[in-house]
Amino acid sequence: MSKISDFGKKLLFWSYGRSTWQYDVLCVLILAFIFLTPPSWFENSERAHWATHQNASNVAPQRLFIDSSDTVDSPGTSGLERRVQELTGRTNARVKAVRPVMNNEGRIIAYEVDIE
Repeated sequence: MSKISDFGKKLLFWSYGRSTWQYDVLCVLILAFIFLTPPSWFENSERAHWATHQNASNVAPQRLFIDSSDTVDSPGTSGLERRVQELTGRTNARVKAVRPVMNNEGRIIAYEVDIE
């Protein structure tokens, strides 16, 4: 039993030398996790959350950030309002205020939208 706890302790505290086979196996496991993990695990969870909860009108966010590439037409209120309704699943969502979010070069990269 002490060999198992010894192994667990060494594994937890990474106390294997760089030239040992245990170290190589641990490195391969880490690389396998990095390259074999599905990209969906790292997607924007807030967007996925609101897309799956279509009827969550009483818990919808009061402020959204919409990527400027998500708007197909001009950043007018009607285009952003349609996008807000798509993201929240609320057909009664209305845009109260729109503020552009700019990068260091002064280019609009997103819109901060207050909704009601």
